[in-house]
Amino acid sequence: MPPPTIAQKAPFPVEVEAGKSYFWCACGQSAKQPFCDGSHKGSEFTPVKFEATESKKIFFCGCKHSAAPVTCDGTHNKL
Repeated sequence: MPPPTIAQKAPFPVEVEAGKSYFWCACGQSAKQPFCDGSHKGSEFTPVKFEATESKKIFFCGCKHSAAPVTCDGTHNKL
């Protein structure tokens, strides 16, 4: 699989709502970062579902290289 496109070298802080599902863009091509807009179609990438269990701020990965997909783990500092 080719490496994903780096959307930005920083996380995307997002207030999520308990009980809602969010689809994180794994390819880096979405115009609606950090969420999927279907730009991956025709590629090997698929969005990753995140289910919010509580309402709070989540830091979604912006570089698309996190070892813990969906959330930022600081990998962007090494790119």
